[in-house]
Amino acid sequence: MYEFVTGPLAWIAFLIFFIGVIVRAVLYIKGLAWNLDRVAYRDFPAAGAKGAIRSIVAWLIPFGTYGWRQNAAFTVMVFVFHIGLLVTPVFLLAHNLLLKERWGFSLPTLPEPVTDIMTILMLLAALLILLRRFALPEVRILTTGYDLLVLAIAVAPFVTGLLAYHHVGNYDFWLITHILSGEVFLIAIPFTKLSHFVLFFMSRAQLGMDFGIKRGGMKGRGMVW
Repeated sequence: MYEFVTGPLAWIAFLIFFIGVIVRAVLYIKGLAWNLDRVAYRDFPAAGAKGAIRSIVAWLIPFGTYGWRQNAAFTVMVFVFHIGLLVTPVFLLAHNLLLKERWGFSLPTLPEPVTDIMTILMLLAALLILLRRFALPEVRILTTGYDLLVLAIAVAPFVTGLLAYHHVGNYDFWLITHILSGEVFLIAIPFTKLSHFVLFFMSRAQLGMDFGIKRGGMKGRGMVW
């Protein structure tokens, strides 16, 4: 079973992930239209690029935007959650040993105690985000079963990986479950809200171009609106 889930099934999961993400990105770009969005994307590339970079960078910095500063506690939760979600699997020693064994390459790794703490903090942040969804009426009214399912798919590899790492119960069971849940996570990314893994950067770039071009002193310079 281990050979199958770390071999053919892993290849399938990664192929679906990469192809799906590329398709989502292409469809997003193809869906842009200057006359619909009222942004001359191609006519002012310098102003657009500057605005896009400024927007992305600002939102990647904790408290770097007005929106982040409005709710400090939520901002901390979001950044702890996403840093753990993205950084831990990439630089985890066990994952890179598997990469080296299966595909002949590996990435730099973080000390295991560090990734262990990052995983625990990420799961605590996820729990707080979940509780927030039920505690705040303005968030609860927008929460559906789909949102809870997406969150469960995101955290499942970390819960099972933590249980396997600390040998809680049956190690082989949790190891296989961890690998399978990780592959479900990869496959789900292109088809769910988890696609913001890529679309966040594209949407922030689009909004940044809007501000950089339309609201950045370019209005009236040959534009039709």
